[in-house]
Amino acid sequence: MSAPQPRVTLTGASLAYGQRTLWHDVDLTVSAGEFLAVLGPNGAGKTSLLSVLLGLTPLSAGSVTVNGHAPARGASHVGYIPQQSAVESDLPVRGRDLVRMGLDGHRFAGRGAGRSGRARVDAALAAVGAARYADAPVALLSGGEQQRLRVAQALVADPAVLLCDEPLLSLDLANQRTVTALIDAHRRRAGAAVLFVTHEINPVLPLVDRVLYLVAGRWSIGTPDEVFTTESLSALYGAPVDVLRVRDRIVVVGAPDTGHSGDGHDHPEEPAAAGGRRHRGGGSG
Repeated sequence: MSAPQPRVTLTGASLAYGQRTLWHDVDLTVSAGEFLAVLGPNGAGKTSLLSVLLGLTPLSAGSVTVNGHAPARGASHVGYIPQQSAVESDLPVRGRDLVRMGLDGHRFAGRGAGRSGRARVDAALAAVGAARYADAPVALLSGGEQQRLRVAQALVADPAVLLCDEPLLSLDLANQRTVTALIDAHRRRAGAAVLFVTHEINPVLPLVDRVLYLVAGRWSIGTPDEVFTTESLSALYGAPVDVLRVRDRIVVVGAPDTGHSGDGHDHPEEPAAAGGRRHRGGGSG
């Protein structure tokens, strides 16, 4: 049996803004059908990693490919689910218009405007359970309804790589389960690689194959059992951190400056000048 096809590769990859290094010397391959959770404190460079893969931000050093190509804006083989954000109340966009942007490259005219494009939009709306409000103004929909539309927009072009930036924020538990189930169904059906940025691993823990954990320029890659250990996270943060398992949930306690000792949802801000050594959390790079 042949090995899964690489969908995302980073080799010696570094990203810096001026004197501030977010992460450096990252070696990573994400294969077809793999679900990779990307975690770490605010400012660690999680969203910036997605920006690199979307072709919006160049690396400072190293190389990157997405589905065998250099990252490019509007690539049809890449789907993107952004963080939930407010929609302007006077913006004349219907649900189906928002989804169609996933075919049109964020233009209202283009390859998604034909009959086949309309059929794909209708199929995507049906797949996420949004057909009944497809013609409603997006601004009038609930947060959960809007997020379903964003998932449909990301999936309508049948992408080989799905990039998700905190897609569960502000969603209730039922909508979190719906969104994660839709993402998981697509990666299993299409063999898509999923990179899922999140502050909280527990809602997606049953789906995760590996974790990329970014902290202050350092990084760790491995399975959840390899990365989420007291020894691994203490080494990564450079300070004592306790990792507990409570009823199939992972709880991180004592990460520096969190001011938090609960479910591991909150993380510290990255220091202003990041850098330092690389740490591998027992997994492959």
